[in-house]
Amino acid sequence: MTGKSRLIENGDTKVDFKAPKDPVVKRDSFFVMLEKVIEASPRNEGKPSQEVYLDGERLKSIARLVGGVSDEEILTLLDDCKGFRKLVHSIGLVIKTGNENTGWINFVVHNYGKRSKYETGTLLRIPCPTDGTEMQVELEDFEWSQDDDVPGKFAFEFDQPGGLATATVKFYLHDDYKVPEITLDPPVPFGSEGYQAMIRKSLLSKGNNHRLKAAIEKAERGEDVTIAYIGGSITQGAGAKPIHTHSYANQSYLRFREMFGKDNGKNVHFIKAGVGGTPSELGMIRYERDILRDGEVAPDIVIVEFAVNDAGDETEGICYESLCLKILSSENKPAVILLFSVFENDWNLQDRLSPVGAHYELPMVSVKEAVVEQFRLTREEGNIITKRQFFYDIYHPTNDGHTVMGDCLAYLFSETKKSSKDRVDIEIDKTPVIGNGFKDVQLLDRKDNTINARINIGSFRETDVDLQMVEMDANPFVTPQFPNNWMHTAVSGNESFKMTINSKSLILVFKDSGSSEFGTAEIYVDGKLKITADPHEVNWTHCNAVIVYQENVCREHQVEIKMASNHEDKCFTILGFGYTL
Repeated sequence: MTGKSRLIENGDTKVDFKAPKDPVVKRDSFFVMLEKVIEASPRNEGKPSQEVYLDGERLKSIARLVGGVSDEEILTLLDDCKGFRKLVHSIGLVIKTGNENTGWINFVVHNYGKRSKYETGTLLRIPCPTDGTEMQVELEDFEWSQDDDVPGKFAFEFDQPGGLATATVKFYLHDDYKVPEITLDPPVPFGSEGYQAMIRKSLLSKGNNHRLKAAIEKAERGEDVTIAYIGGSITQGAGAKPIHTHSYANQSYLRFREMFGKDNGKNVHFIKAGVGGTPSELGMIRYERDILRDGEVAPDIVIVEFAVNDAGDETEGICYESLCLKILSSENKPAVILLFSVFENDWNLQDRLSPVGAHYELPMVSVKEAVVEQFRLTREEGNIITKRQFFYDIYHPTNDGHTVMGDCLAYLFSETKKSSKDRVDIEIDKTPVIGNGFKDVQLLDRKDNTINARINIGSFRETDVDLQMVEMDANPFVTPQFPNNWMHTAVSGNESFKMTINSKSLILVFKDSGSSEFGTAEIYVDGKLKITADPHEVNWTHCNAVIVYQENVCREHQVEIKMASNHEDKCFTILGFGYTL
């Protein structure tokens, strides 16, 4: 595309920008996105968009994964904005919707600032055609903020939620830098014998099949069966486009429904409760609300996926085992399947968490066992799917990756169907392998206070509505997490939140935020400072769970939450608590 003027937003200013002519010099380049499907997801603020985060080690990892870059000098230049502009001459963009009437999609470049991460760096918003024409954006045509620190994110902004497109983003380099061209991957041979052999490796353990067989037989009789999924962003469907139909959860549910349902599977029902960036420490607290729907649902099968989210679990597996036992102890005796997903660096917590499955004889499916070994092979040596094809980014699968995950679960279903039913159910009333101290944890929030804790909300009297939003079940729309909260604001005063509660343990769930309006709070128990809760620990809007205390006996405690010194004019949101008796 050449010569057409467009209005470009650069932070608070708008400048008339003329698209550069196609360069005469053929520059070396590498991909950071290659025909990736992008989706217009609703946002708390601004237009529906697809966001691609670049901070930390992400941009370097993307350059390795998608662009095939191995030169450490080039990778090091991607660490900050100064190096980025030294390396990158221009950005090539190709966006295609397949819809002649779509018009333009905004390509957003956001550099995080040094003084205020989200508020002082350069923000560019560049309208792009959607007909598949490449547009090259030269960096020298823009004025960049002196406060730019690191490349923060790209985003693709749509006019309406639910829109889909494919996007390719390529970095053209200055003349001093050279990179080899990559060889494009052939299509994944789904259904081939090699593919099936890869899927078979995912079956880490069939476990005791008594409960899973019972659910299959129930479905085959035409009785209502519910299959539920709880986990992090991969279970939410991150990387799948559209997220509500192409997630591994929805795909494996549909496979179960096809295999065992009656009347086109109308008797098989679906619950999906993945929440991005959260571990089993939060999953066990929200289980009754998000899976059991406050007693309205009794799932027959629950897939638990926290193998890449529990790295920060302060109990190192006690919360995970407690969640599994919470589910297994339900009166209707549901089957629990442990699913071990994997990151782009071949890492997960399978070694820590699989002993829980072995201890209770649970079926276990490992995506890591299926894909990691073959990632290292060429197609001639037996490679089925490359990392570039499997991963949307360094954490989440593409549609192809989600398909692989769904097929891994479907293989467990089919193998269980072929097997004889174990006569005796699993034993759960035994010494835990890691710990079970939170097995009976319950949620306490502004709406649910069955323990009758005595609460004086003080200046935490507002309700925060700017919350983490997730796509539940098969819904394309988003649902707020922990809407029944207590919020302190800059103008609500400075009176402490006080609670008198009888419990063995207490977990605080508070809102993490990237906004500079949020500040630090101090949590006191019986007059002693226990925790300083910083909502900028991760710096994006999501739910953060921390243990306040854990004891062997249930007794009364006085809990006080107040804003830290010099943070009285900031916001802080108590999303809720988890407690045990």
